[in-house]
Amino acid sequence: MTIDTNQQTAMPGLDKSRAGTPRLGAALQAARRPLLVPYVTGGITADWTDFLLAYQDSGADAIEVGLPFSDPMLDGPTIQEASHRALARGATVDSILAALAGTPLRVPIVVMTYANLILRSGIAPLVAAGVSGLIVPDLPLDESAGLEAEAAAAGIELVLLAAPATPDDRLREICARSRGFLYAVSVMGTTGERPNLAASAATLAARVKAVTDLPVLVGFGVSTPAQAAEAGRAGDGAVVASALMRRVLDGASAGALAADVAAFRSALDLGVSPGTPHAEIPGHRG
Repeated sequence: MTIDTNQQTAMPGLDKSRAGTPRLGAALQAARRPLLVPYVTGGITADWTDFLLAYQDSGADAIEVGLPFSDPMLDGPTIQEASHRALARGATVDSILAALAGTPLRVPIVVMTYANLILRSGIAPLVAAGVSGLIVPDLPLDESAGLEAEAAAAGIELVLLAAPATPDDRLREICARSRGFLYAVSVMGTTGERPNLAASAATLAARVKAVTDLPVLVGFGVSTPAQAAEAGRAGDGAVVASALMRRVLDGASAGALAADVAAFRSALDLGVSPGTPHAEIPGHRG
């Protein structure tokens, strides 16, 4: 294991909650606009928490923070490179969560990690850092009941994923058990930048929205503001990861990323009808 997970209890100095930050699902339901969840790999730079603040100030509705892992099997080259860079800098689960706890954030934080890490470290360190949501993409649904129960008891919402090949009966079960939002994986494959949003994204979003009132966020390949607007029209918003991490890997500052996220925010807000601000997301009925 590349990341140090030896400290499995709540770490000294970490707040047990992020005062004033709403729970993930409640915050997304209350947004009443197409949702934007930008991603950052924890520890990718010395000042990586500046990206969190830039995202927040540029219109993020929540922020996804990836815990770098030595074998990120579901991630494409960009996120893999981001993870390797963070690990090379000495990033650990503890150091990332400590940095999160010390960052003044008003929006919910969703941690993305792999089963090997979360099953070893447990939920308590996430709670102590003020994390609101959790995504574990490689944890099979049939093996997730224990983690679901632990997360629910701790007040953390476990977000589940659906893919274009997910059968209808399985999709209904995923939607019934997911919390916070439903992560619609746009393509069968890994994360990564793509020239176009796959047609399967809209088909999947429609299938999901037919069986759940949860917000449906499209991810895996949302690479441009125009694609984010398309995701917002198909579902309820977008997760943007590789496109932002490529910018960081190329040396972009927090200020530059703020402008990028603002462009995604603007595109989502104007994306339902060209030139007309979006008023309310279909499907947000909470």
